[in-house]
Amino acid sequence: MEKKEAAPKVEEKVEKKEPVEKKPPGKPPERKPEEKKAVDSDFRQLVRVSGVVLDGNKPVYRVLPAISGIGYNTAKSLLFTMGISREVKLGSLTEEEVSKLEDNIKTVGQKLPKWMLNRQRDYDTGENLHLIGSELEIAQREDVTRQKKIKSYKGVRHILGLPVRGQRTRTSFRTGSALGVSRKKTAQAAAAAAKGAAPAAAKAAPAAPAAEKPKKE
Repeated sequence: MEKKEAAPKVEEKVEKKEPVEKKPPGKPPERKPEEKKAVDSDFRQLVRVSGVVLDGNKPVYRVLPAISGIGYNTAKSLLFTMGISREVKLGSLTEEEVSKLEDNIKTVGQKLPKWMLNRQRDYDTGENLHLIGSELEIAQREDVTRQKKIKSYKGVRHILGLPVRGQRTRTSFRTGSALGVSRKKTAQAAAAAAKGAAPAAAKAAPAAPAAEKPKKE
């Protein structure tokens, strides 16, 4: 029989890694100072809009709700009608743009739909209005005063200092100090207990025999 020739061995090549030279410890690399961003000279930190001082570093739509009578949806709708981006910072607006913004805030009731107004069917005029600032506070105060005067349900609740809109009062709106059991109630309970105990004792005690009258001779 013929012998099978053994397969030639394949030599594996092993890559030799060169030794890494260790650098002596030294000073850490110096960091370059960060370049400060150029600040616009016309940028204002505080801006007064409709009598309220607002932060100029925040976007316009985030700052306007600080004015009473304007919410986030109202602010976004107002900026959309004016063509101003809502992400623009308030301090970057010019004085002309701020004055234009104030004028639009005063007439915001004419630019919003009826369902977005905060004073629909006014009690005095019957019109749909949108009040802002001190006008809104005065109108709310007059409404509460009128309800108290005519002694409506809401007015009576306002007088008593209780919630008006049907909230529960068992666990909520519990103002004032905790009283506990008053002395008057404890005294009344003790007197009632004493009265009840007296007839019970009289029934339990045996009746004393009547004294015999002396006989006449």
